[in-house]
Amino acid sequence: MKIGFHCWEFPPTIVGGLGTYAQCMTEALAALEQELVVWAPDQEWAHSVAPVQSPRITVRRIPLFDATPMFPHVIAPDMQAWGRFFSDILTFNLLAAAETRQAAGLDLVAIQDWLSGITGMVLAKERRVPLVFHVHSAEWGRQPGGGSPLVSHLEGALQHEADAVITVSDAMREDLIAHGWSADKVHAVWNGVDPVRYRPDAVTPERAAVVRREYGIAADEPLVLFVGRMTQVKGVHALVEAMPQVIAKNPRVRLVIVGKGELEEPVRERVRQLGIEEHVRLRYEFVNEEERIAHYAACDVTVFPSTYEPFGIVTLESMAMGKATVAGAKDVVGFREQVVAQGPSQSGVHVDGASPHDIAWGLNEALEDRDRLQQWGANGRQRVLDAFTWAHSAQKTLAVYRQTVERFRGGAATAAGAIR
Repeated sequence: MKIGFHCWEFPPTIVGGLGTYAQCMTEALAALEQELVVWAPDQEWAHSVAPVQSPRITVRRIPLFDATPMFPHVIAPDMQAWGRFFSDILTFNLLAAAETRQAAGLDLVAIQDWLSGITGMVLAKERRVPLVFHVHSAEWGRQPGGGSPLVSHLEGALQHEADAVITVSDAMREDLIAHGWSADKVHAVWNGVDPVRYRPDAVTPERAAVVRREYGIAADEPLVLFVGRMTQVKGVHALVEAMPQVIAKNPRVRLVIVGKGELEEPVRERVRQLGIEEHVRLRYEFVNEEERIAHYAACDVTVFPSTYEPFGIVTLESMAMGKATVAGAKDVVGFREQVVAQGPSQSGVHVDGASPHDIAWGLNEALEDRDRLQQWGANGRQRVLDAFTWAHSAQKTLAVYRQTVERFRGGAATAAGAIR
């Protein structure tokens, strides 16, 4: 199969989970002997990962230019306020759509998230090849107050036009259907992680000890790690509020928060107000993969108390590293499908990410027994190997692609749902 793949970030310039997905999914599909043409903008970001090397992946970098001078004449005022960002989205999408229309031999087009949605709308209307819309999150959950009406409208319109929708978890599939999306069109396919890159022995004990020393944390002090954007839906504010209760039961505990976002200063100020500076280390920066892996190796337990996280790869990274996780599991949060919270295969604890009291309970429960914590970590590693590799994800994604092509060409329809 020859797949046209459209995404906003692609190696070597990636900054978040969408870019990681694009990198790993294209490589995994290529390993299944699929051919891919990737359209991505020529971003001026720093190179954070190595370029993809597969001969089955052709990358088309779309140059961006400033189209804002024409905005007052043809662009709605709310989009004008986005400035150069919306200009980049618009120019990338239109140029990518023009190129894709001329590409020979494509069997299917895959659109990654709303950032490539304008391209998807153009191509879906022409109905030359089937289109699959990949939904990694939805605007109503990403942004407080529901976010941009334009983005929500684009997402809804594209799901209507697409031949199939792939989303990242059962939780997200249920949420899309609850918002009126067509149930027979939406498939849930879990993301994955590379268990070779993320493994317990990927970092030497000496390197892990260096990480601890950088934060002034002794070897016998429990280290709790949060990695993620400093934003409301990640639950970092509730995590800080939970820490006094955790400290009361575990006086030597240390929390390391790594990430960037709009809550940096509010979190710093709240840590000061609570008087817990000795127990909380703040590192407000985007760390590369090597550094992130070293942090996983150095910690005793990870905590990701998200309140809206349709999937979330950080949990899989932690589990693959053999670390137990305290994970948000209420509302639209895919962590609950990853982390086993009870029974012989338990790999962590589920909490309500909006409740400081519940987060504190989860962390205290995890820290109560260090031997049990290690067993949970080993169970998490095994769960990744059993169900959450990129090879698993690519095989199931390819199955949806093939079903979609068959339906488009007049073959028998198959029911949507979770593909495991």
